[in-house]
Amino acid sequence: MTIDVLVEVKARQVDKTFTYLVPKELENKIQISVRVLVPFGKRKIEGFILKINKEKIEYDYELKEIIDVIDDHPVINSEMLELGKYISKKYLSPLISAYQTMLPTALKAKKGFIVNKKYVSYIKLNNIKDLDKLVNNDKQRKIIELLTENERMLKKELEKISASAVKTLINKKVLIEIKEEIYRLNDNIEIKNNNINLNSEQTKVVNTIKNYLNKFKPFLLHGVTGSGKTEVYMHIIEEVLKKGKEAIVLVPEISLTPQIVARFKERFGNKIAILHSRLNDGERYDEWRKIERKEVSIVIGARSAVFAPFTNLGVIIIDEEHSLTYKQENIPRYHAIDIALYRAKKHHCPVILGSATPSIESYTRAKIGVYELLELKTRINNNLPKVLIIDMKEEIKRGSKILSRLLKEKINERLEKKEQVILFLNRRGYTTVVTCHNCGYTDKCPNCDIPLTYHKTSNTMRCHYCGYGKSKLVSCPKCHSKDINEFGMGTQKLEQEIQNNFPNARVIRMDIDSTSRKGSHEKIISAFANREYDILVGTQMIAKGLDFENVTLVGVLNGDASLNIPDFRSAERTFQLLSQVAGRAGRGNIPGLVIIQTFNQDHYSIVKASMHDYEGFYEEELKLRKSLKYPPYYNLVHIKIESKDYNMAQTESEKIKNYLTSHLPKTVIILGPNNSNMLKINNIYHLQIILKYKKKEEVNDILETIENQYKINNKVDIEIDINPLRL
Repeated sequence: MTIDVLVEVKARQVDKTFTYLVPKELENKIQISVRVLVPFGKRKIEGFILKINKEKIEYDYELKEIIDVIDDHPVINSEMLELGKYISKKYLSPLISAYQTMLPTALKAKKGFIVNKKYVSYIKLNNIKDLDKLVNNDKQRKIIELLTENERMLKKELEKISASAVKTLINKKVLIEIKEEIYRLNDNIEIKNNNINLNSEQTKVVNTIKNYLNKFKPFLLHGVTGSGKTEVYMHIIEEVLKKGKEAIVLVPEISLTPQIVARFKERFGNKIAILHSRLNDGERYDEWRKIERKEVSIVIGARSAVFAPFTNLGVIIIDEEHSLTYKQENIPRYHAIDIALYRAKKHHCPVILGSATPSIESYTRAKIGVYELLELKTRINNNLPKVLIIDMKEEIKRGSKILSRLLKEKINERLEKKEQVILFLNRRGYTTVVTCHNCGYTDKCPNCDIPLTYHKTSNTMRCHYCGYGKSKLVSCPKCHSKDINEFGMGTQKLEQEIQNNFPNARVIRMDIDSTSRKGSHEKIISAFANREYDILVGTQMIAKGLDFENVTLVGVLNGDASLNIPDFRSAERTFQLLSQVAGRAGRGNIPGLVIIQTFNQDHYSIVKASMHDYEGFYEEELKLRKSLKYPPYYNLVHIKIESKDYNMAQTESEKIKNYLTSHLPKTVIILGPNNSNMLKINNIYHLQIILKYKKKEEVNDILETIENQYKINNKVDIEIDINPLRL
């Protein structure tokens, strides 16, 4: 018997299967998609079996034998095997990368990496005669007495009486130790009887979707913040579970808060598995096995949860469908919505894309009938927050550099009323740039050629791209002046500013730096929800998925910061971010107020966000997209050319440009080559070419040719991103 094995080497030139002989003693263990250990050159590596050849085939070279079979049962089911091939072809990625990205670390083909199952030990009495003769002291008698009253007990509980007594009795066979596997995440949340009555809008949406529970149908659920989209999701899931089917709910990583998980668990109990990046390898492995063993019927998770190995899917829900985090930035560069649509077609079930601010592309698809548009136009409490725009150019003239006079006044009012405040600034750290006042020297990252950010808590300068860190600049390395200036502001500086202005307020900060420890994210949210703090300062982490009924004021500092990013989607992101963060105000019974501080108060994205006018923003943005030939009117391909040698990257970029010009139809627009927005990251130079095209058939073959051409080029790396979300 021979088998074709896809090995764990991600190098593009190894993107194929290799044939191995199977020793007789291992033949009965061979199944499609189990992992095997194989010799590969001078190494021993793992791989997946993709084909079994039972007939004898003559080869003109000598085959090597596999070393061992790792799994007892298949790691990837038949649907996922096909899905991997789809991802590899659509996103021009190695097949092994597609399979590896689907699996938890414990099941990836990765030699030498083992994740152990977790066990708990129980003790019970052995059925033994002459028990008294074998018991020697009071502690042993106490243990026997307890086990006579209880059929079995946890070993660690009995060891509190005496570990040595437990050990002795086990050795004498008086006690029997039983090890049982337990899951690392096993919180038993009590199911609450949540018979929530839907309003008329929600009822209409639920009834429409219910008509399509046995057929493929994509829906776009456009609902303002606080309109009850989550309740709609839960009603649909209840209907799906009644049919004996399964549900996947995707939520952006930063929105996957303990709040939303607890809400689902209170409704559905332990039928839920959770998959996200904050789980350790063991926890993720356990959750995966709950799904495979059919112990759960709902998965809630971030992007990769779309690969949950359910075999009877009834619905896939993608909340905050506009979120950038649904697109993977490294190979394979898949989009979770594409995968959800592919799987839903296979399972004949609906896909629900929900958002208060849908992506321009999704809303256009709904407008032209590719998706069915469903709308929730009113808040559950019928109380959208009032939004005020403050012109910071005028405020600075009056001496208010960080907090406007109105924002200070309204914070004071809220503190007096014992109400809570959220302040949003999408920049972590203390200051953004540190420069010499004397000669203008700016402290930059040596690997990335961008200014370092000062972090006060650690008193270090850090690069947010490559992780480089150093001590804070005391004197200028160029002119030796000690007149060092700090410009810009991050969340750490804002937190200090708030503490200085409101000394009696209890302030907490939430950003990547303050939530780096496991569990810290949950602690901050829980403490703020329990009203242990008055003011929450944070980055975009606080913009989504949080529901605090006592928050009546949201302040946005530098509301136009994202407009300055050189990307055609910057207006859309600004509108989305402002709308989402504004949605945190007034979710209870008290009306909410949002104050947006900006230097660009007349920009349509800010004006329309202040009016809660998505349609108005969409129409404005669409005009620009059409005139500039951007999505949804054109598709994009982003070709990245990367090298440690800038001249080499430039030379290869020109070669690729010339090849594209001579082989692509004239209808395809070619931009570049030019330097990427970040030219140098971690000592690697980045250049880019952008293609705008209408039909994928125009570019697919040409892109595959370029991809294959550079498989064996070790000095230049080519990355092709289909329909990128960042340029």
